[in-house]
Amino acid sequence: MFPVLIGTVVIAGIVGYASERTGFTRNGVLPSIIICVGGAFLFYFVTIMFRIGFGSPGANAIAASIGALIIVPTHWRK
Repeated sequence: MFPVLIGTVVIAGIVGYASERTGFTRNGVLPSIIICVGGAFLFYFVTIMFRIGFGSPGANAIAASIGALIIVPTHWRK
């Protein structure tokens, strides 16, 4: 369980960094990483509590990170 949590954080950080470098977001590197890690943590705990997910913890982390990057910045952007 603990290695899956660490892997989720690492994958979320990579997705946040890559999304900023490719131009998918314009938040800055650190805010994108924080948004991705927060979304991945939330989805990780929802997966543990309700057994909802895509089967693979890596796929869950990637989907949650991308989902958080789509939802959070567009909600606050004017």
